[in-house]
Parts: sequence; structure tokens; C-alpha cells
Amino acid sequence: MASHRKPRTRIAGLRATPAIGITTAALTSVALLSQSAQAAPSAPQKPSLEEVQKKVDDLYHQAGVATQKYNSAKERTEKQRSKVDTLLDDVAKRADKLNEARQELGTFAAAQYRTGAVSETATMMLADDPQGYFDQNHLSDRLTARQKKAVDDYQTKQAAATKQRTKAATSLETLSDSRDDLKSSKQTVQKKLGQARTLLSELTAEEKARLAAIEKKKEEAAKRKAAELARKQEAEAEAKRKAAEEAAAKEREKNKETPDSGSGSDTGSGSGSGDTDSGYATKAAKVINFAEAQMGKPYVWGATGPDSYDCSGLTQDAWKAAGISLPRTTWDQVKVGTTVKTADAKPGDLVFFYDDISHVGIYIGDGKMIHAPKPGANVRVESIYYMPIHSVVRPA
Repeated sequence: MASHRKPRTRIAGLRATPAIGITTAALTSVALLSQSAQAAPSAPQKPSLEEVQKKVDDLYHQAGVATQKYNSAKERTEKQRSKVDTLLDDVAKRADKLNEARQELGTFAAAQYRTGAVSETATMMLADDPQGYFDQNHLSDRLTARQKKAVDDYQTKQAAATKQRTKAATSLETLSDSRDDLKSSKQTVQKKLGQARTLLSELTAEEKARLAAIEKKKEEAAKRKAAELARKQEAEAEAKRKAAEEAAAKEREKNKETPDSGSGSDTGSGSGSGDTDSGYATKAAKVINFAEAQMGKPYVWGATGPDSYDCSGLTQDAWKAAGISLPRTTWDQVKVGTTVKTADAKPGDLVFFYDDISHVGIYIGDGKMIHAPKPGANVRVESIYYMPIHSVVRPA
């Protein structure tokens, strides 16, 4: 007998649906977690020692540029201050003379008042436009020669005093601008040096030792280039010496073959270059002696001695010892004298560095210089190839 129960119908995929939904949700959660993990900011990567060194060197270089700006602003400020003081003194003197002229005119006005005459002089002095009153009323026709001279003197001195007061006001504005530049440059120097100190302070003892090794390697490379230049210069000097000896020998042989006629016809054709070289060498010796005496003194930005120096302060003082006055900044010092090739550098020459000419040293021969290097360092001898050379200048 057949069953009358209706068989249960299975719908394909009905049981699988919840499992598929759960799996999809789980995958979505994993994907979102993965994206979230990728989006999370990673810890900043610590710079390499080479990068730290480059950053510190850049900051010292920027501080050097700012130091030259500071030196320039300080020089302008001092000059402007002197100019303002001179103008203010002149204004004060002119004010005294103007008061004297005014008193003399007052004497004439008082005399007119006492005699009962119309005090046109007094009226003119009290007028808003004394010159206009003077012209309109033809007062000059009724003044004595002495009174006329007093009026003319008063008007001249009044105009001169007004002109000087205007100059003084303008100079005070310029002085204020120079002081602002001075303050800004000082803040920039301090900021750059502070950043460099912070970078160095964050290094471990091991990193500082490795950084010193990198620095030493750089110094050794600069020394090798200096030694190479020294060899070239020595070879050139030897070649010149031999050429001079050969020329002298030929001249002696020529004199032996040609009897002396006693005519005294020596032309004295020497160019005098030997005397010039000797004079420069004498000055250069004084410069180098002075610079050597400053060895070990600290670099201090903006300093001009005697206890500390910045780079251009040292070169300025050193050449002053030889009787030559140099400007204060590297940017002005590079313009004084004759530019020569690096290979032709002589002791005493100034060697300038970087495209912006923000550093300078004194060449002492053999590819070396004496200079005030940077904050934290003392005046010392160093290869001129330690920094990129801009130019070499012979001041005298």
C-alpha cells in the first residue's frame, strides 16, 4: 500500500547558503584588517650616519652663510650708527645757531616795539610762512642792512636745519632696517647650530665613533689631494729654478765670448717681478706668522679676535698684521686683489670655498691652509681640498 505522505523536497544550495555568508564575512574582515594594518603609520626610519653627517655639514654651511650675513649687517649697522650720530650732532649745532639767529631777530622786534613802530619783524617770526610774509610785505625795503643780514641768516639756517633733520630721520629708518637684518641673521645662525647640535646629541657612543671614522676618511682624502698639489708645485718650482740657472749660464757664456767694451750699455732689462714677489713674500710671512699664533683658538661666529675668530675675522686680522686692510665679509674679501689658479697659489693667498663664497682660509703652501673651521672646532691647519674650492685670491 503506497504511502500518502508528501515527500520532503530538498532545494539545492539551501543548506550551503549560511556557510557561504559566514565565509564571505570572514574574508571581508581579514581583508579589512589587512588594509588597516597596511594603513597604520610605520615608525620613521632612522637616517644613516652618512645622511646625518651630510645634514650636519649642510647645517654648518648654512650657519656659515648666515654668519656672513650677520657680519655684513653688523658692519652696516655700525656705519649707519656713526652716520646717524654725526647727523644728530650737526642737527643739534644747527638748532643752536638757529636759536641764536632767532634771538637776534627778537632783539630787532623788541626794539621796534619799544619805539612804537609796527613790529613787522615780530609778525614775520610768528607767521606760518615767514618767507611768504616777507615777500608780500616787501619788508626788506624797510630793513637796515644789519637787519636784512640777520633775516637772511635766519632763513638760511632754518632751511639747513630742516634738511639735516630730514636726513637724520631717513638715516634712523635705515639704521632700524639694519638692526632688523642683524637680529634676523643672528637668529638664523643660532637656529642652524641648534639643529646640528640636536642631531649629534641623538647619536649613540658607537655611532659617534663611526661618524668620527667617516670624518677621518674624508680628511685623509683631502690630505692626499693636498700632497698631490704640493708635488706639482714643487716640480714646477724646480723646473723654473733649472730654467733660470740655464739662462744665467748662457748669459755668462755670451759675456765671455763678447769682450767688455766698457760702454756701460747694460740695458737693465729685468722686469722687476723678483722684487714684487719678494715684497709679497714678506707680507705673506707676517700674515702666516699671525695666523699660526692664533692656532688653537676657538671658532665663534661673528668673532674678530683676539680670543676667538670666525673664518673672515681671522683672515682680516691676519692681513691687518701685514699692513693690508681687508673688508669684513668673505663676499667682500674675494673682490680684493688678484684671482689666481689653485695650482699657482702662494703662501698668504686667500682660498675661498663653496659656490656662495661662505668660507675662507689662508694658504700656507703644500696644499694646506690655516682657517677657523666651524663651531666646536679651533683654528687649525687643514687641506684646502676639505671643502669645494671657489677661488684663490692674492690680496696684495
